[in-house]
Amino acid sequence: MPLLLMGARQVGKTWILQEFGRREYRSVAYVNCDDNPLSSQLFLADYNIDRILLTVQAITGVKPMPGSTLIIFDELQEAPRGLHCLKYFQEKAPEYHVVATGSLLGLSMQKGESFPVGKVDIMRLYPMNFMEFVRAVGQEQLASVMDASSLETLDVLAPTLTDLLRQYYYVGGMPGVVSSFLVNKDLNDVRRRQRAILEAYRRDISKHADKGENIRIGQVLDSFPSQMAKENGKFMYGLIRTGARAKDYEVAIQWLIDAGIIHKVPRVNEIGMPLKFYEDLCSFKLFLLDCGLLGCMTNVSPAQMLIGDNPFVEFKGAFSEQYVLQQLVALGMMPFYWSNRSSPAEIDFIVEADERVIPVEVKAEQNVRSRSMHSYITMHPDKNIKGLRISMLPYKDQGWMENIPLYGIQHYFQNLPK
Repeated sequence: MPLLLMGARQVGKTWILQEFGRREYRSVAYVNCDDNPLSSQLFLADYNIDRILLTVQAITGVKPMPGSTLIIFDELQEAPRGLHCLKYFQEKAPEYHVVATGSLLGLSMQKGESFPVGKVDIMRLYPMNFMEFVRAVGQEQLASVMDASSLETLDVLAPTLTDLLRQYYYVGGMPGVVSSFLVNKDLNDVRRRQRAILEAYRRDISKHADKGENIRIGQVLDSFPSQMAKENGKFMYGLIRTGARAKDYEVAIQWLIDAGIIHKVPRVNEIGMPLKFYEDLCSFKLFLLDCGLLGCMTNVSPAQMLIGDNPFVEFKGAFSEQYVLQQLVALGMMPFYWSNRSSPAEIDFIVEADERVIPVEVKAEQNVRSRSMHSYITMHPDKNIKGLRISMLPYKDQGWMENIPLYGIQHYFQNLPK
C-alpha cells in the first residue's frame, strides 16, 4: 500500500523521505504538489495510473520503475483529488512504491476530500524527542549509555543530562532549528528560525482558512502564553477574548489540531481502561507541538532557559508539562488528564501503556508533593493503580508511585515490564 506520512510543516517529512529514497532505491521521482504548478493538474483528468506515471516522468525527468523507484508526492493535499488517487495505486499498480506527505491533510478531509480508507499505511512524524536531540547534538555515546543503563544508575549523569535538557527546552525538536543550533551554536539564530516556522504556520492559516476563521485561529494561538501560565491547565475560552464561547472557537481549535500545530489533551471523568470511554468532551488542555516554539512564542530569553533552574519553574512549570506531553506523543501515546470538579485535585496526564493505565504528575522542581495522585490512588484501591511522577528527582520506587527524572521518560516507557 502507498505510505502516507503526516505531520506539521517543518518536522522533517520531506527530508526523511528523500533520504530514505536515496539510500534504499535506485531512483527517486519527487513531485512537490505545493510549489509545482504542473502538479495541480496531475490527478484532475482521471485516475488512469499509466497517464499519471507518464506525467510524473514529465515533471521529474525520472521514469518510475516498479520496485526500484520511490515516487514521492510532497504536500499532497495541495493537488486536487490527489489523496483519493492513492487508492488506485494500491488497487491497480501495487508494484510501484509510492509515498506521500501532508501537513494539512486533515483540513483536506474536512473539506470533503475522499480518504482512501484501508488503501494506505499511515505514519505520523513529530518533532525530535529529547533522546533524538541528544544524539543529534553529538552525544551518541551518552545516549547509548542511557539505553544500556537502568534509571537508578542515571543519577551520575544528571548534571550533563540536565544541561542538555535546558538546551532542548530552548531549541526544541524542529529538525531545521536543531541542525542550525548544532552548526552555529547561535541562540539568536535559533529564535529567528523558530519565528520563521511560526510565521509559516500563520501563512498557512491565511491561505487555507476563510477570513473570519483566520482571525479566530490566530486568536487561539495568541492566547497560548496566558493559557499556559495559569495554575489550572484547562483551556479557558475567556482568555482568548472577553465573552468568548466554545461554539465560536471549536472550528478554529480543530483547524490547529488537524494542521498538527497543537495537541488536545481531553479530561476523563474516571481513570479506567479504555480511557476514551471516560472522556469529557467539554474540558481539555491544549499544548503546542514543540517546546522550542512555545519558548519563542512567549519570548523567553536564553538566560531564562539556559541558566539555573529557571526553565523548570517558569510559568508554574508549564514548560515541563509541554516537554512531557511532547515526549509522550512522540512515543505514540494519546494522553488524557483527570480533575475533580468539586475540588482543586488534578492529575496532569493519564496514559495507557502495557495494558494498564498510568496517572502521571509533572513536577518542575525537586521540592515535590503529589497530593492529588496520592489521594486518588488511596481512595481507589480496587483499581490497582500505580502512579508515575516526573520531576528533577532521581529514580525512586515508593510502592504506590515511581519517580523518574525528566530526561528518563523514553527509557521508562520503552522498558516497561511485558
